[in-house]
Amino acid sequence: MGLLNKIFGDSAEIKEEYVLPWITLNNLGQLNHIEEKSNKKTQVIFKHSTRCGISSMVMRQFVDAYNFREKDLDLYYLDLINFREVSNEVYYKFQVIHESPQLLVIKNGTAVAHASHGEVNNIDLSRFI
Repeated sequence: MGLLNKIFGDSAEIKEEYVLPWITLNNLGQLNHIEEKSNKKTQVIFKHSTRCGISSMVMRQFVDAYNFREKDLDLYYLDLINFREVSNEVYYKFQVIHESPQLLVIKNGTAVAHASHGEVNNIDLSRFI
């Protein structure tokens, strides 16, 4: 049984799972709110394609590395497949060409940093808090 437990895990083992404080970004009106709130607190938008393996991998890495509290920044999740209109408006409002996956950091109404694909996890969010 020891080998099977190593392979499949011990059913008695309880794994603590941390859930990020995602705010679902699913309507255009939220973008004005994000812009306004960015004057007082850093706003972060994670644009994710639910159909893309690379996007899923980058998101897992982002979640694993995330170590901020809700008071530090607001973290928005945008499912760009289901909310394409919102994704398009992010491009216009913050002047960042659409890519996926993509991370945007918004401060004082503007995108002060952004990255896509593997570079998403190279953004040091602590610089913007």
